[in-house]
Amino acid sequence: MKKTRISVAAAVAVILAASACTSGSSDKDTDAKGKAGTSSSAPATGASTPAETPTTGAPSSSPTSIPTTAAPSSTSAKPTATSAKPSAKSTSAKPSTSKPATTKPATTKPPAKPAGNLDPRCMTGRAMCIDKTTRKLTWVIDGVPQYGFEVRFGSKELPTREGAFQVNSKSRDHVSTIYHTPMPYAMFFSGGQAVHYSPDFAANGYNGASHGCVNVRNKPLIQKLFNEARVGDKVIVYRS
Repeated sequence: MKKTRISVAAAVAVILAASACTSGSSDKDTDAKGKAGTSSSAPATGASTPAETPTTGAPSSSPTSIPTTAAPSSTSAKPTATSAKPSAKSTSAKPSTSKPATTKPATTKPPAKPAGNLDPRCMTGRAMCIDKTTRKLTWVIDGVPQYGFEVRFGSKELPTREGAFQVNSKSRDHVSTIYHTPMPYAMFFSGGQAVHYSPDFAANGYNGASHGCVNVRNKPLIQKLFNEARVGDKVIVYRS
């Protein structure tokens, strides 16, 4: 009985010794072997091999264990540096084709078209623009119509002359020396012909005619024009 107990105790001691050897292999030994580049003749299986335990007989004085060798940790280092690829595609520089600057010939703008039926001669300066076709007088300054009103002309026997004239004189309360009729706010432009207010035109309209003057029936506007017009302003009488 005593021998059997001793054998069991010896077997346990052998197992413990074998386990201590297997798990006691330090990292230093493994690192040393890996650095030296040596490897065991027995291939590494990835797990430690336990020592065989005897079933009979006295325990061996020097328990043996199969040493395990770890696979060498050193591996041939792969080069990490890769050949640098060019980041930008090199393109052949194309020659710049700059078109020569072309200068357009200066074009002169045509004269501004007159507003409505205004004669082109009325588009500059200060002008009384008198249209026989529309029977209208328009007061124009620098091509901009200011206001206008209806007018009446002479008869076939005493027609109002057409053409480009200018204001020669002004007479606020004029009376005709030939016909002895009132010609208030008269602005003479061609001999005895003048632009003036006509009470007959205001009363009878186009049923009558003048003796060649330009009659006006809008008294407030002829008063306004008389105050604004100057000697030397243009008077253009025409047919549109």
